Amino acid sequence: MRLYLSSFRIGNCPEHLVAMARGDDRVAVIANSMDGASDEVREQAVARELDALAAIGFVAEEIDLRRYFADSAPLAADLRRFGTIWVRGGNTFVLRDALARSRADRELIRMLRADAAVYGGYSAGVCVLIPSLRGLEIVDDPEAVTQVYGDRPIWDGLGVLDHAIVPHFDSPDHPESEACGRVAAHYRATGVPHRTLRDGEVLVIDGHDVAICG
Repeated sequence: MRLYLSSFRIGNCPEHLVAMARGDDRVAVIANSMDGASDEVREQAVARELDALAAIGFVAEEIDLRRYFADSAPLAADLRRFGTIWVRGGNTFVLRDALARSRADRELIRMLRADAAVYGGYSAGVCVLIPSLRGLEIVDDPEAVTQVYGDRPIWDGLGVLDHAIVPHFDSPDHPESEACGRVAAHYRATGVPHRTLRDGEVLVIDGHDVAICG
């Protein structure tokens, strides 16, 4: 399993992401955490990811999971064209619902277990991998799922990780840092195993090798 889990954007060690891609420069960008934003803001968010990935040598394109809500059958083949899946930040609950409605959650887990792709991302794109989303309501609004898709929020994470991740921790330049500090305090108080990441830091998992860089 290859995971590149950043607190914010690509982080300070993109060379690890490039190395784990093993020469495959094709990246699928999933930006459905931004589905509650205006079309203009969402388009800008996607463009920022495409440009950032291009700057380190990748050829990236968006895979909009909304295209697969009515018919998820083509999704597996579409995702498997890429050597890296990059999942950007935004609202974790909106992202989780989009993954479920498109069945991308199941496909991503299959791909990771088969080591068929690198999973990279930041903020919500990292938090969705944890066992439970309980506690993240401190920083992300679960009711955004109802506003955006008309669904109730899903509280189970994908369970790829066996512990929670708190991004933007002790990162005063990020507007969500204070709220993320409260998430970490909640986890400590309730005994939830977790790691904190400051902006710039990346949790890199390559098989049995685990390290925080940046």
